[in-house]
Amino acid sequence: MVKELTPPAGGPDDIQSVDLKAALEERYLAYALSTIMHRALPDVRDGMKPVHRRIVHAMNDMGLKSTSSHKKCAKVVGDVMGNFHPHGDQSIYDALVRLAQDFAVRYPLVDGQGNFGNVDGDNPAAMRYTESKMTTIAELLLEGIDQDAVDFRATYDEENEEPVVLPGAFPNLLANGAAGIAVGMATNIPPHNAHELCDAALHLIKHRNASIEKLVEFVQGPDLPTGGVIIEDKQTIIDAYKSGRGGFRVRARWEKEETTRGGYQIVITQIPYQVQKSRLIEKIAELLMAKRLPLLDDIQDESAEDVRIVLTPKNRSVDPALLMASMFKLTELENRVSLNMNVLSQGKVPKVMSLREVLVEWLDHRRDVLQRRSRHRLAAIIRRLEILGGLMVAYLNIDEVIKIIREEDHPKAVMMERFSITDLQAESILNMRLRSLRKLEEFEIRKEIEGLEAEKSEIEALLASEEQQWQTVAWEIKKVRKDYGKDTELGARRTLFEKAVEVDDSAIYEAMIEKEPITVVLSQKGWIRALKGHMSDYKSLSFKDGDELKVAFSAHTTDKILVFTTGGKAYTLGADKLPGGRGHGEPLRIMVDMDNDQDVLTAFVHKPDRKLMLASTVGNGFIAKEADLIANTRKGKQVMNVKMPDEAHICVEVRGDYVAVVGKNRKMLVFPLVQLPEMARGKGVRLQRYKDGGISDLRCFSMEEGLSWEDSAGRSYTRSKEELTEWLGDRAQAGRMVPKGFPRTGKFSG
Repeated sequence: MVKELTPPAGGPDDIQSVDLKAALEERYLAYALSTIMHRALPDVRDGMKPVHRRIVHAMNDMGLKSTSSHKKCAKVVGDVMGNFHPHGDQSIYDALVRLAQDFAVRYPLVDGQGNFGNVDGDNPAAMRYTESKMTTIAELLLEGIDQDAVDFRATYDEENEEPVVLPGAFPNLLANGAAGIAVGMATNIPPHNAHELCDAALHLIKHRNASIEKLVEFVQGPDLPTGGVIIEDKQTIIDAYKSGRGGFRVRARWEKEETTRGGYQIVITQIPYQVQKSRLIEKIAELLMAKRLPLLDDIQDESAEDVRIVLTPKNRSVDPALLMASMFKLTELENRVSLNMNVLSQGKVPKVMSLREVLVEWLDHRRDVLQRRSRHRLAAIIRRLEILGGLMVAYLNIDEVIKIIREEDHPKAVMMERFSITDLQAESILNMRLRSLRKLEEFEIRKEIEGLEAEKSEIEALLASEEQQWQTVAWEIKKVRKDYGKDTELGARRTLFEKAVEVDDSAIYEAMIEKEPITVVLSQKGWIRALKGHMSDYKSLSFKDGDELKVAFSAHTTDKILVFTTGGKAYTLGADKLPGGRGHGEPLRIMVDMDNDQDVLTAFVHKPDRKLMLASTVGNGFIAKEADLIANTRKGKQVMNVKMPDEAHICVEVRGDYVAVVGKNRKMLVFPLVQLPEMARGKGVRLQRYKDGGISDLRCFSMEEGLSWEDSAGRSYTRSKEELTEWLGDRAQAGRMVPKGFPRTGKFSG
């Protein structure tokens, strides 16, 4: 029997239509706000997310002070979950563990006992095995919480109360940093040095609008728990703190240790922040096996409590700076720590703040806490003075007070009417012990009243003076600076600043490739390959049917190969990336984006200091630095501008001080090299004038040595300056017929 589905009572009129888009927007916005406000972003005032705040507050409620004994973490987690944080126990324990890890937070808030994980990335022991209590820094963050220093709100079940924010006597946000991903926004703040933060805060108390440049004189940059070396320049650091967004390149700290027989080894003593040591070593070992680190012979982890990673170079001639430069380029020995100071301003508004804004808001919070604590203390003093005033009345009229208590049914009301005292004063008299009736007690009360009156005057003066309030805040900050200063073990700066050693990129590139001799072979149809070793005889090379050798030359796997095409484009190939010598290689066109109407003109080993002479078929040309021909993409680099039917025709090395040009009309012109421009890209200038036809060949030479060529029979000819007189002229002239003995091919090489 099919169950009938009926609408709820009231019929179909009770069904309400809801716009799906509006409903989704409303619900997603609620989720996003919940994530931003109650999970991912820290409060700028105490630097804590709700889970961390609840952990510290719960430990305080449990009496786990820094001077008390440790308690099981399971007990702490259970208390936090049951009373304040209705989420998974594992997420709470993970947060608690992080607060105890001295390699994760700069100033731990939890004193852990047991296995809380390590820098290798090993997991901590289960919460039933570990124990914890608060550190003195956590106590600083809570200082005054029982003196109405901050607001409280109801917990999730409304059975308890929790602080909205902690008093925060320690600059926790910047000192310990924070990281979190919310909906549509994230935060990432690296740890800093508390001493430096206190110095900057004290300066801001005196100079509210101090510039970021001035504050960076105090806060030099992050001070990471694992140390390391920051290699950013000062301006980059200033820009990051000014905008609240940026990053810092951090490198491992290393030193060179001499070994026997003149050798050495590199010892890494600190690694970048949030890098797992075991994964780092594993990655280096993989690169070593893949022969990506040819300068490195071996890596060993000799770490105990401290970090000690030993790198052994291939031989003692290896430059340690070059070795480390290649390591920094390929491994996490250099890492980037990002800065994104996206925090909750006043606990309500997510905002990316500058260094000054963060410190100013913390200082304002500290002043607000001071005012609230002072008002709380003032109220307590006033109440106590009221009570003491009633007790003085009782002592001055002790016999009558005793008589009223003994004889009256409602002594409280009678005393209030008889002595004109308040309800609180009458209640205090009735609660007084018999032992307090001694004569000496009157003297003690007068003494206490005098002391409280003096304290009351001081507090009232403090609340009336903004200057006094800031002086008190400064005094509290100075106390923190003294307790956690750079002269203490915990406060000493761990991360140093250095200028990155400039190492030539090409040297690093070569260092990452094992240097081996090869012979590069390029065929007429554009097939390229690299054979092992240097060949002297190319006659044994085989090619596909209909194909033949175009160019072959010796090189090394560390070289860059330049390919220049008839379209005037230059392409760059890594010699180590060329296909091996088995078979006929691979088509060059699948390695670079070369147009179909272009062919390879020549290929050669790149030499950065060399200059090249480029010429097109119609006789235009110029000099180009070979370094300007390097292309970093498959698309290559347009060097010579040519339009069909004109093509790039010649690419030769510049030598000497003169140029000899031969046209297809067999006329030769010799002119000084200085008449040609040096360009990075262009069409060039006219080399020789032709009625029709174009250029056949050219040669750069030294006039002192003379112009040489070879005929088809292999015979060499040389013409001195005197013998070349009739061909000497200026660029763009027509020239004269070639000398006797010049090859019929019109080429200088026969």
